[in-house]
Amino acid sequence: MADPTFWDDSEKAQQVINANNANKETYDQFNQLAEELEELEVMLEMIQEEADPEMEAELEARITKLNEKMASYELSMLLDEPYDRNNAIIELHPGAGGTESQDWGSMLLRMYTRFCEQHGYQVETLDYQAGDEAGIKSVTLLVKGHNAYGYLKSEKGVHRLVRISPFDSAKRRHTSFCSVDVMPELDGAIDVEINSDDLKIDTYRASGAGGQHINKTESAVRITHIPTGTVVASQAQRSQLKNREQAMGMLKAKLYQLEVEKKEQEAAALRGEQLEIGWGSQIRSYVFHPYSMVKDHRTNFETGNVQAVMDGDLDGFIDAYLKLKLNQK
Repeated sequence: MADPTFWDDSEKAQQVINANNANKETYDQFNQLAEELEELEVMLEMIQEEADPEMEAELEARITKLNEKMASYELSMLLDEPYDRNNAIIELHPGAGGTESQDWGSMLLRMYTRFCEQHGYQVETLDYQAGDEAGIKSVTLLVKGHNAYGYLKSEKGVHRLVRISPFDSAKRRHTSFCSVDVMPELDGAIDVEINSDDLKIDTYRASGAGGQHINKTESAVRITHIPTGTVVASQAQRSQLKNREQAMGMLKAKLYQLEVEKKEQEAAALRGEQLEIGWGSQIRSYVFHPYSMVKDHRTNFETGNVQAVMDGDLDGFIDAYLKLKLNQK
């Protein structure tokens, strides 16, 4: 930062500052945990010398709190992939099944929104297509915050719901599916070449949840990358130009991710592994009936507290996934 040319490229300079701030935060958190541990050791020595029930109760409470902080810190240290620190783009696409699946999509939307609120992330809706009767047809979110992609990348895949349908008068059990795609928001350091002749660009009127915020002009933009069939859309901005820029950024992120996954599949094939990547793999089941359970099929982590999960408590699943990936390295 002391280099005279540091601010010549403001975007690159900001990336360096952000990386430095993240490293400083990790360092400061470690020192804070170490200091708290020393304080508890002193308290323990005092109690051993002279019994004090009130101090013992305080020590137990502080040990519990420190364990929680250390577990959170340990989890953050597992995020060492190149784009784990980036913002995340989440896309929800309900499967076949009409209203039932579209309602499941809206339930997942609420779950991820709650998770982000609990972890201090900002959520921006880039595209929202409401369901015909209830729920959603598709939603694209931008989650802003440190390590957003690192935590949320574990959610990529197909999510399965089993429940008694509230839309079925006969009260029969239904199974619904919703695909979740997660990709990092790329910064200027990654250059993805896109041929303009390969793009089909459509504009339409933006609409928000419940039919609100409908524009009188066609400011929303949908871009289709013809060679790969990749489709992205943005309606968050008021101007068509801004939405086009946003959509192009999303398209670059998707195409970059496709290339990364292609290389991973080739490497796995050379090693003789079967690596499931993309929408085809069912990663998690949410069972509301005949019993209550959420189980991740990759890690076998499960919980019977379905309501807590639907309220955004995903930390156990994320922790298990990151540890699995660490063991596979």
